Amino acid sequence: MHGISDSSDTWITRGNNSLALTLAGKGYDVWAGNCRGNKYSRKHIYLDPNTDNAFWDFSFHEFGYYDLSAIIDTILHITGDEKINAIGHSQGNTIFYVLGSTRPEYNNKINLLIALAPICFLQNVQPPLSTLINASPAIDRLAKFLNIVEVLGDKSLIVNILRNFCPTPIIGYKTCILGIIFPIAGDDIEEFEPSFVRTFFNHFPVGVSEKDLIHYAQVSLRRKFANYDYGTEVNLQMYNLTEPPEYNLNAVTMKISLLYGVNDKLSTVEDVAILRRKLPNVIKYVLIPRKKMNHIDFVEGLHMEEYLFPYIFDSLNENN
Repeated sequence: MHGISDSSDTWITRGNNSLALTLAGKGYDVWAGNCRGNKYSRKHIYLDPNTDNAFWDFSFHEFGYYDLSAIIDTILHITGDEKINAIGHSQGNTIFYVLGSTRPEYNNKINLLIALAPICFLQNVQPPLSTLINASPAIDRLAKFLNIVEVLGDKSLIVNILRNFCPTPIIGYKTCILGIIFPIAGDDIEEFEPSFVRTFFNHFPVGVSEKDLIHYAQVSLRRKFANYDYGTEVNLQMYNLTEPPEYNLNAVTMKISLLYGVNDKLSTVEDVAILRRKLPNVIKYVLIPRKKMNHIDFVEGLHMEEYLFPYIFDSLNENN
């Protein structure tokens, strides 16, 4: 499962060196899911994502509770298997923690979750991301005033500008990668070469709800992995509580391998340590030795087969 504003493309953008193709080449049956709102997941029985704001009333909670459970059930139905091995990147791990805590019966349908750059707690992120998070209440009010419900959509003007400008030699790399991506994700020039910029932006970003971004900001500001905070009045209607309930991570009993990087500015070493303490069944806890390992290297690094894939296959082979 992919990360925020990403899609299943993330597992194949490096061609034969991508994780999905590497797994398939070794005989694994590979399924790549998409969360609602990205370019592959915009259909609805009666809502139009382009005109109906109600379509965008979701965050990572709905991804985990509804979307991920449906994906897992579909795979098990088609294959006839009883369990799956799962791999998530970034938000693609958050949703498994939501699922395991809110629908605990699904813990038994997952043999193993390999969590790449896991996101759950965000209280140790640094600027510029922390600056945006601190400003998120004001940003949320402005978005509601401007009626903005989708951010960085695949067909949006801003994404179109990125796709045309960022591949521009030298200035595009300096502005988009050195100036935007690396300050948020961590820098690693060796693994994100200029010739990859066009491919990267052709497939990312591809759409996310404003509510999803605000939910993550709430998790960071409140220092709690909890349901969406609607404010006291609506919280009472939704949860019968004045504050949103925390997700019970102790109920996430599936086996989990946590893989993280020292240079990852989104999934920080400190926040992954908090997650490890909260989860009851962490079977591997691996700090990738590569000193420059950032958030993107886990899915789109140039030499992933050298510094990442061995740890993935170790987990898979030890938990067949």
